[in-house]
Amino acid sequence: MATQREIQAKSILTKSGLSDYAVNCYAGCLHNCVYCYARYMRKWSGHTEPWGQYLDVKINAADLIAREVTRKKPGAVFFSSACDGWQPAERKYQLTRRCLKILVDAGFRVSALTKSSLIQRDLEVFASAPDSSIGCTITTLDESLRRRLEIAASPSAERIISLEKAGEMGIKTWAFAGPLLPYLTAEPANIERLFARLAELDLSSIIVDRVNFRSGVYESITDMLRRHFPGLVPRYIRLYRDRQEYEAYAENLEKTVREIARGMGIESKIVMATRQS
Repeated sequence: MATQREIQAKSILTKSGLSDYAVNCYAGCLHNCVYCYARYMRKWSGHTEPWGQYLDVKINAADLIAREVTRKKPGAVFFSSACDGWQPAERKYQLTRRCLKILVDAGFRVSALTKSSLIQRDLEVFASAPDSSIGCTITTLDESLRRRLEIAASPSAERIISLEKAGEMGIKTWAFAGPLLPYLTAEPANIERLFARLAELDLSSIIVDRVNFRSGVYESITDMLRRHFPGLVPRYIRLYRDRQEYEAYAENLEKTVREIARGMGIESKIVMATRQS
């Protein structure tokens, strides 16, 4: 069972490489996605539990941000860089919603990336802010596979509905298709089905990412593979140990993505993320 505790944070509106600022009302994420890059944050948390099995709730987040917006220059704010601001605990605590409203009222620009349909609750706040945007991570439409990769996140179909509703309200929307995992979500059939559905949306961009094996991601993925896809374990060992094998996967992924996108008339929306393994 996951560990959850309430804590007092020292700051909440922090400088970020993704935007001017980032806001994380929670430390940890109970979506428990097997490929989550944010698991590196565990080394600073003091937690011994595995990533995805603990959550710290920054219960003073809204009070902190109400003070910080009076001292910091308005700019662009990203929700959230090291957790999902709309993970299940947000339904009770509403910290992300409260912080979002304070920032919008103070003239900050807001954007978000989530795997939770709970963001639909806050669409009117985004719609009230100029230049706001919402992205959803969507890696597959295969729910059986999705549940093994993104264990407690919302179904992909619900995330697509979130983007549709946001677009209808005039909010800029985009999709994050990544990381696309070798022999699973990076397969052409999966990409074709996913892109065909995303092509029906009025998205500004589709960002595609390859897997990054750092910070325990390799161990997390291979643990999942041993349970559900044991035949893929040797292939992932080669990908992890052999740089040429990994680069071949990355190059083939980009080629496949661009060919499929070109065939669907959405190549101009494709952005390939540049991460190192």
